[in-house]
Amino acid sequence: MKKRKFIITALYATAMPAFAKKNPEQNKAAGPTLLTISGAIGKGNRGALDPALDQMMHKQNIQFDKAHVFNFATLTALPAVEIKPTLEYDAKVHTLRGPLLVDVIAAATDRVLPENTAVKLRAVDGYVIQVPLADLRKYRFIVATHLDAQPIALGGLGPLWAVYDADRFPEMMSRPLSARFSLCPWALYYIALSAA
Repeated sequence: MKKRKFIITALYATAMPAFAKKNPEQNKAAGPTLLTISGAIGKGNRGALDPALDQMMHKQNIQFDKAHVFNFATLTALPAVEIKPTLEYDAKVHTLRGPLLVDVIAAATDRVLPENTAVKLRAVDGYVIQVPLADLRKYRFIVATHLDAQPIALGGLGPLWAVYDADRFPEMMSRPLSARFSLCPWALYYIALSAA
């Protein structure tokens, strides 16, 4: 219970500074930040990390001078796709919906990134995986916002999950089910882009 309360508090703590720098009336309607992207993004739509207010990111040694943030509305406004992978957690096929991860990255940047751009995906529990942009495109990763037509819950696999349909790729299907999603952090909240 204490861990869950900490995660929820930390998630809101990281979200609030992004809105403090904008019109307060817009902020109330916009909702909290769910995803922050920094690195090779260009201009961004929020300022530098604040060690006092961006506690979770600060404790995970994240640093940036600018970033691009998304809330639920801005993510679900992007064109969405559906995938139907067999999930490792219950060995059943589920429907996941959300925008392609490469489209989310493109919405956060003002330039075309090279295919060898390193993309670090970070979950709220600190799990980090680095995937080349080319692989995100090849495997058609999505930022899943919905699982079986319902928003993905915090404390479950969400509210965001970077995931792909492993059932569509023979090299992934040849692996045991428990090894197919190691590139897919659930509870995704931060992405760092490093262009080569």
